[in-house]
Amino acid sequence: MKLIECKNITKVYKNEVETWALRGISFSVEEGEFVAIVGPSGSGKSTLMHILGCLDIPTSGEYFLEGREISKLSEDELAEIRKKKIGFVFQMFNLLPRATVFKNVELPLIYEGLPKKEREEKVKEALKASAFPDEFWFHFSNQLSGGMQQRVAIARALVNNPKLILADEPTGNLDSKTG
Repeated sequence: MKLIECKNITKVYKNEVETWALRGISFSVEEGEFVAIVGPSGSGKSTLMHILGCLDIPTSGEYFLEGREISKLSEDELAEIRKKKIGFVFQMFNLLPRATVFKNVELPLIYEGLPKKEREEKVKEALKASAFPDEFWFHFSNQLSGGMQQRVAIARALVNNPKLILADEPTGNLDSKTG
């Protein structure tokens, strides 16, 4: 089954000047497939990631996620898809600086309404899967190095076992041993 199908996706930003971020993008991704989108800075990679992650919609074209056309969904439906089906690893991490590592990873599970014990088990599994040292689990995220923050962001993306993981520069802050 196709997890993602994009047909002639276009994204145009209209300010004083019309800027074409994406033009005629078509591709599909099967469930379980690993895909890397590469290109120079300013080529539209982050814009495409925002569309694939249901954070934005295309100006034209069609985007299907598990067979559902995304541009026809309400904001609430898009939020539900993001919560249950998509894990994000953002280039700037987007961690809560005054929350512990554990709380940052737990946050998507709190929104999902899982019981505390189940949340704790899933957080531990995700942190271990991202090779995050347990002695730092209760440090605040703003006390960590860039590489450690990146691993927290990866754990948070994995914690609810999403169908789709979108990562913008996922190894950018990791050392060669970890990355």
